[in-house]
Amino acid sequence: MSWKDDVRTVLERDPAPKSFSEALMFSPGLHAILIHRLSHRFYMKGEYKLARLLNYWARVLTGADIHPGATIGKGFFIDHATGVVVGETTIIGDNVSIFQGVTLGGVSTLKEKRHPTIGDNVIIGAHATVLGDIVVGESSKIGAGSVVVKDVPPNSTVVGIPGKIVRRNGERAVPQLRVENLPDPVVNVLNDISRSIERLEGRVASLEDKLKKG
Repeated sequence: MSWKDDVRTVLERDPAPKSFSEALMFSPGLHAILIHRLSHRFYMKGEYKLARLLNYWARVLTGADIHPGATIGKGFFIDHATGVVVGETTIIGDNVSIFQGVTLGGVSTLKEKRHPTIGDNVIIGAHATVLGDIVVGESSKIGAGSVVVKDVPPNSTVVGIPGKIVRRNGERAVPQLRVENLPDPVVNVLNDISRSIERLEGRVASLEDKLKKG
């Protein structure tokens, strides 16, 4: 994959640039990706300081902080780079799109896989946060502002804080009923009978008092 393919990705998904040269010159998300691809090469060769230097300048120029260690597939698109954070052990598949303010972060300080794995053809809305060593399945959508801390099955739509699946495979997701939370009709009937007996006992005691007084 060449840098020209990254430019074509911008032209395919962003209606704002009117030409190849305009996309190349004035798309900060594209600049962040191109610099990352270079810094990632140095990182994989063990040239960590040079990789981090490129990462630093990319952050200054574009507002996006993509760690050189992150693995990113082809067709990656960032619409408005400001505030984007991608952690060191993040793995991003092909044809993924993210918007401004997205965080792909970790929840651990251990030197291990601690950032998300994003499947192919995923879309992550503005200011969404995906945390931890979790998997977002292919062709899923993460709604703007959502916070995702659990695995997301393929072809799902997730929204909210914490993120909940609202659609899966094109259909509205139906929440699963937990058996332990369902009412027990036998127990309910017994409780009703017990309350009725208590009321009757109270009335009988009241009548007995009246008879004794009379």
